Amino acid sequence: MWFQNYDPLNNIWLSAFVAALPIFCFLLCLIAFKLKGYQAGFLTVLLSAILAVFVYDMPAQLVGASFVQGFTNGMWPIAWIIVAAIFLYKLSVKSGSFEVIKQSVVSITPDHRIQVILIGFCFGSFLEGAIGFGGPVAITAALLVGLGLKPLYAAGLCLIANTAPVAFGAVGIPITAMADLVGVEQHAIAAMIGRLLFPLSLTIPFFIVFLMNGFKGIVETFPAILVTSLSFSVTQFVTSNHIGAELPDITSAVVSLLCTTIFLKMWQPKHIFRLDDKTDFSSEVQLDAKTLLKAWTPFLLLIAFIVLWTSPWFQSLFAKGSILEFTQVTVQFNDSVGSIMSPDVVDPTQSHPVKISQVVNLIAFQAGTAIFVAALCTIAILKIKREDALECYWATVKEMALPIITIGLVVAFASIAKNSGMSTTLGKALASTGEGFAFFSPIIGWCGVVISGSDTSANLLFGPLQQATAKTLGMSEALFLAANAVGGVVGKMISPQSIAIACAAVGLVGKESDLFKFTFKYSIAFIIIIGAWVLSVALFFPNIIPDVIHIVK
Repeated sequence: MWFQNYDPLNNIWLSAFVAALPIFCFLLCLIAFKLKGYQAGFLTVLLSAILAVFVYDMPAQLVGASFVQGFTNGMWPIAWIIVAAIFLYKLSVKSGSFEVIKQSVVSITPDHRIQVILIGFCFGSFLEGAIGFGGPVAITAALLVGLGLKPLYAAGLCLIANTAPVAFGAVGIPITAMADLVGVEQHAIAAMIGRLLFPLSLTIPFFIVFLMNGFKGIVETFPAILVTSLSFSVTQFVTSNHIGAELPDITSAVVSLLCTTIFLKMWQPKHIFRLDDKTDFSSEVQLDAKTLLKAWTPFLLLIAFIVLWTSPWFQSLFAKGSILEFTQVTVQFNDSVGSIMSPDVVDPTQSHPVKISQVVNLIAFQAGTAIFVAALCTIAILKIKREDALECYWATVKEMALPIITIGLVVAFASIAKNSGMSTTLGKALASTGEGFAFFSPIIGWCGVVISGSDTSANLLFGPLQQATAKTLGMSEALFLAANAVGGVVGKMISPQSIAIACAAVGLVGKESDLFKFTFKYSIAFIIIIGAWVLSVALFFPNIIPDVIHIVK
């Protein structure tokens, strides 16, 4: 048994400074030294291990086991979800379905304002929910340039539009990964994020139209934009509160696309706003229902299987003693490395120590498995050749190898920081700000995404810190964990990785600083508003915060 020491230097702020050094290391490696993500992750893990051993007196064997614990969590189920989702997307592209999907969105209206909402906001949200990791901005920005928007303008608008769905991106992996790391059930976090995001999701479409055409544009397109905003934000809220973290982006995007499309069949703006000189739209392709249904098949299957896989009655089929129990394969790492105990425990015999070992449950109802089954069904239904399907799969594995390793290292660092007590040290120091920490909670997530380019990475880096601070203050873990994710969504638009991806997609390599200037002021304004919103919830609306269920591992 090893007891943690939250103040090894006998000064909480000095101890907190030392505990924050790995985070500073990660930021410096990415910003100042321009290292790759996996390189920055490796150096961060190395520094955190050294501090854990020589400052926190953590036995080296426990540090090594913590690394295994964290890295394994990064590989499974996180990597499995990412690979399965991008594999499905590549199958859609290979079959030609994705091109039809793009045409179906473009053919709805010739008005550039509404096209940006449909493609940058709705379709981008759909892609964010399905694949995430920079792909949505690249695809939607390139598509808007093809429709007549200037490259810088298209990239900037897509970065802003991408804010609302980021928290639930890549089939909810930012939330599910953080929930697993901090040992809480994901539904409370997902529900809280849906509640915090509702005002932002409702506002973003109007804000985009305002940037394009001022108040005049909002007035001219108000009915259509209202339909989009309401259908998207309400569906996102309902899905996140009643289903979970995996589907809010996909369901809200599909519902808003359908509602807006149906509405635009009955109503069009009197003045067609264009940023080019095009006036003849008679050549637009008209797609029949059968073609559209076939094109959307991969993602309709994704929705169906995720809903099935997350249904309690379906999951019960895999429980111990049930018919599909045989599909569970458990990999147990060495359990003899020891365990830790919090120094706050008054009577150790009445508390369960945290064992630094790893149990990997290769259960068949993992979300990644649901997506992979959807991909297999897509291959069969769209009659994709076996060699083409294998090509898509191996291309996915090759493209995601380094990002997955980076995520594994980030989770490994978070595991070491949590088990050594470093995260709690930071939490206790920040807790001295009292209830005012609620304002800074989303700003921490914002900083994490600005630097790492990923809400998943930011949640894994700072989730344990947010949890530790919440416990110290006696406030809701769900609120602070959700605030970290929500703050991160508006950091995405100025993240160097996001800026680079957007510029590359529209042919503006070398113009990254111009795009950064376009989005920076909006990101700052949004994060201040979100900080004030989270503080208001903590102080005046605590009843809207759901209860957290802890998972005993």
